[in-house]
Amino acid sequence: MPRHAQLTTALLFVATAATSLSAQPARRPFRIEEATIAQIHAAFKSKALTCRALTKAYLDRIDALDKRGPAINAIILVNPDAIAVADSLDKRYAAGGPTGPLHCVPMIVKDNFETMGMQTTGGSLALEGWKPLQDATMVRQIKHAGAIVLAKSNLAEWAFTPYETVSSILPGYTHNPYALDRVTAGSSGGTAAAVAASFGAVGLGTDTGNSIRGPSAHQALVGIRSTMGLTSRAGVIPLNASADVAGPMARTVADAVAVFDVVVGSDPADSVTAPADAKRRASYASFLVRGALKGARVGILRQAYERPTLDAEVQRVFERAVADLRAHGAVIVEVRVDSLDAIQRRQQGGCNRFKADFERYFAARGSNAPVKTIDEVLRSRKFHPTVEQRLRDASQVTELPEASVGCQSRERVRTALRDAVQQMMDTLQLDAAIYPTWSNAPRLIGDLNTPHGDNSQLFSPSTGFPAITVPMGYTRDNRLPAGLSFLGRPWSEGRLIQLVYDYEQATKHRRAPVLTAR
Repeated sequence: MPRHAQLTTALLFVATAATSLSAQPARRPFRIEEATIAQIHAAFKSKALTCRALTKAYLDRIDALDKRGPAINAIILVNPDAIAVADSLDKRYAAGGPTGPLHCVPMIVKDNFETMGMQTTGGSLALEGWKPLQDATMVRQIKHAGAIVLAKSNLAEWAFTPYETVSSILPGYTHNPYALDRVTAGSSGGTAAAVAASFGAVGLGTDTGNSIRGPSAHQALVGIRSTMGLTSRAGVIPLNASADVAGPMARTVADAVAVFDVVVGSDPADSVTAPADAKRRASYASFLVRGALKGARVGILRQAYERPTLDAEVQRVFERAVADLRAHGAVIVEVRVDSLDAIQRRQQGGCNRFKADFERYFAARGSNAPVKTIDEVLRSRKFHPTVEQRLRDASQVTELPEASVGCQSRERVRTALRDAVQQMMDTLQLDAAIYPTWSNAPRLIGDLNTPHGDNSQLFSPSTGFPAITVPMGYTRDNRLPAGLSFLGRPWSEGRLIQLVYDYEQATKHRRAPVLTAR
């Protein structure tokens, strides 16, 4: 072909290509609000998104909405290396595809999880500046799966209270994104508020009596408290080692399960997890199937929530949830733990484990520990005034839990309750028991007088059985979220996931809070 003909053909090709490109609609920017892990990964696969762009978008959202605008006040610290980590993940993706099942999933981590080289405070000024030498096991697991620790979230100081999220490390309260004058519950309220406000894709929280499930219910999230021993607490500042559990908080069941699949399993650093590998399922994501409610036997556990202060709107939302379960094929039965009152009366004396668990934990950190004793914390005066009495009460404990009559009595009560709940579920052939996660709507910030409504403290923590909360609707002019709890037998997370997923997909109660930068 003559050279002028080749040039003409080349110019024609360029012109045609330019016309074709200009005719294509411009790609919309990836929307991080309410984005799921599956959507994020699909955008990576189609090359519509990079890890750097995603991470930057979340950091920009935190900057616009956490301390400015609505000022959710959920974040203690953003990871200064987040963009650098994102760049490294982009390089690895280009070379060989996703680095793991959580590839470039920006995560919010409660600030009682150790994060290597990144401040960990437990919400207390007494630990300000402490940078652990290693990651908590669960943090290490999510990083290995490809996730980015995007930010550390606020919590009730030392995880002490289920009612509000306030600490000494961060001035002011964390606000509920659905109503800025309302509490987030506690103590994982910072994680819940941040995930609900789409400051990250998913989050990690801890739950001693309530603190994954309560904040999840208050912020229309899914929260998983697993069977005691299925997930590791190593590297998490303890509140009560006999009841502490760590786990995921997410906007969808599928996202919570994606994290859960990564963090279950035995850990030599946490002896309670010894049976986990034998008990875990190969894939909890395989339980994300529709139709699981059909024929499922679900018991209404009124002992968990019926009290004189039960809010009428929460009750109506719960009754509608029961009707929805029934409409999708569930067999609803009334259930009761007949011996509950008698079991609870067996408790003799008190049991305060915090001092022993706290001091053992920091003793194990050796020279890296910023404090070693409760008395050091008290002398420092670096704590929020609301926690002083609890610290003083803990400092007065002289017996180790193993020698305490009250703690020994509590373990016997727990064993009896575990047996009674198991027998009730077996006799009635239940797949799960249900109840409102809280009996009352989120309280106004600063209100500690009106009923709180926390229903999470007894059945799951005292038995060690798993419980999952899922959004069930809204109260107060359709503004304030309410949660539905599913309680199962030990190691029955797969079955619970089937039920909560089917309910979630049938009802679709989750919606984003309305937040605007000002």
